[in-house]
Amino acid sequence: MGKRIHIVEDDEDIRFIIYYILTDSGYTVTESGTAKEFLNYITSAEPDLILMDVMLPDGNGIELCRNLKENPQKSTIPVIIMSAHAAEKSVLEEACAEDFISKPFDINVFLAVVTKQLSL
Repeated sequence: MGKRIHIVEDDEDIRFIIYYILTDSGYTVTESGTAKEFLNYITSAEPDLILMDVMLPDGNGIELCRNLKENPQKSTIPVIIMSAHAAEKSVLEEACAEDFISKPFDINVFLAVVTKQLSL
């Protein structure tokens, strides 16, 4: 069984593309389309990595990430923030995330960032 990655992305097309890229690379992937779905998922799950969009219909990925990092049981799960609008440096500082991917992204760069975070 491959490493477990959870995608938090409200755009179904982007979520599908990320899901396809990751499963094709051998990862086990789960997904949430809203902040509420993610919060329900994370209470009982321990993914190896979380890919989180900033803008969600019912929440903010930066706040979700920060709250996750403040939870002693979940704080060690690496989070990669994804955004088409946010500035990398400010997002990383504000969210306390491990890494950032700007959308749209190059597939090879995307996989390199994911691989790097999973190997730490």
